[in-house]
Amino acid sequence: MKEILYDEIPSLDLADFTSNDPQRKANFVQKLGEAWQNIGFVAIKNHGLSDELTERLYNNVKNFFSLPDATKQKYENPTLAGQRGYISKNKEHAKGRSTPDLKEFYHIGQTVPENVKLTETYPDNIFPNEVPDFEPSALEAYRTLENAGIQILRAAALFLGLEENYFDEKVKYGNSILRAIHYYPIEQPELLPPDAVRAAAHGDINLITLLMGASAEGLQVLRRDNKWIPITALPEQIVVNVGDMLERLTNNVLKSTIHRVVNPPAEKLKTPRFSIPFFMHPRSEMSLACLPNCITPDNPKQYEDITAGEFLNQRLAEIGLKK
Repeated sequence: MKEILYDEIPSLDLADFTSNDPQRKANFVQKLGEAWQNIGFVAIKNHGLSDELTERLYNNVKNFFSLPDATKQKYENPTLAGQRGYISKNKEHAKGRSTPDLKEFYHIGQTVPENVKLTETYPDNIFPNEVPDFEPSALEAYRTLENAGIQILRAAALFLGLEENYFDEKVKYGNSILRAIHYYPIEQPELLPPDAVRAAAHGDINLITLLMGASAEGLQVLRRDNKWIPITALPEQIVVNVGDMLERLTNNVLKSTIHRVVNPPAEKLKTPRFSIPFFMHPRSEMSLACLPNCITPDNPKQYEDITAGEFLNQRLAEIGLKK
């Protein structure tokens, strides 16, 4: 494979993949695969999110995080390992670090019809009474991003030489999370640990992440030559990246690239930043054993077999959300 060092992440049109034009579809598959083999990130338009829904959800998120800490903490349940509701400041850190990220966040998870039986029972979602539109806007965004993620995983499956629908049943009612993040204003930087940042360098846990906009710059990705480059997307695009589960499944063929959110320059330290990523997870019983066609003499098997649920629990402990 020829290595490509991108100066910015490639932009793709999901309408190319969902069109009935075989050439457009094949071109999307190839470009997605190339990008995910090299930089691990793409920007995608025609993903199904409307401007109206995006604006509604961001406004609801801002309204929630503007509430007093005592009010927000009513929606925090420590027994859930951060999987639903509010997660307060200083709770999460990157793997391998102890300094917490400078953020607070809110988790919305999968809802499953009563007649569907899963090997794992998901906890109920928690929604704030003070922001009544939070629930409908978050659940609509969740479903929209989930549907876009299914299409993108179909393209990834074709690139990997699998059946197009390989991931469909694995992610149906999967343990996916919509996370609304508030990188709060940094009022007294002199009181922080010297290495405190909004989000320290990390890889995502899940199969893929779909990021619906961000209200300020700061997201950076570590290129394979160890150069950090900024991630930018046009207003109509979402950013989609490979997570550690997909990297593991593909035996490092697709790259879960390290990324971070840096602190703003001094004159903007008191400016908040909001971000809403959708972490697409499979069902917990999915095997992450390396795909046979991703194991070659040049790329021998890199990982022990593990399920998605086992891997998630391991990582939640490593980042401080699960004791």
